[in-house]
Amino acid sequence: MERHIFLVGMPGSGKSALGRRVASKLQLPYLDTDVYLTETTGMDTAQLYQYFGEQAFRDAETRLLQNLVGATPGIISTGGGVCLRPENRVLMKNHGVIVLIDRPIDDIMLDIRAEKRPLLAQKGREEIERIYNERMPVYRSAADIVMNNGNGFHNGLAALEEVVRRFY
Repeated sequence: MERHIFLVGMPGSGKSALGRRVASKLQLPYLDTDVYLTETTGMDTAQLYQYFGEQAFRDAETRLLQNLVGATPGIISTGGGVCLRPENRVLMKNHGVIVLIDRPIDDIMLDIRAEKRPLLAQKGREEIERIYNERMPVYRSAADIVMNNGNGFHNGLAALEEVVRRFY
């Protein structure tokens, strides 16, 4: 594998669950940016937002991405907002393939655990739809590949594995 596979999409779209499983199956390096930031700071994303604010959190994501692009290529599950910064999109485009994991809002709503998702904490469907509608055009414009994750977990795994196999 010569380039990273960057998974982008809404919180709850399946980036982490699918990315981790496919990387394990194919014996590829895997990193989840939210998990990494939590492990290195000792705070979960909600705490990072609360104590430092969104700007500092987004800056930390960008620094992490800058460090990751030079690492051994693998599958990287990005936080839902990573793709929103133009400089992050450029980094991902220049160093990998961007795969949008698209999932219907109804499916996202079933799986979201809002307490672990700072932008969605204590927000209902209306706010999630607003965020979805705001972000989806950015995700789509950045994506090299759009993968539908609305047909069940096992179908999502098979689809992502097929995408990853195309690039190594």
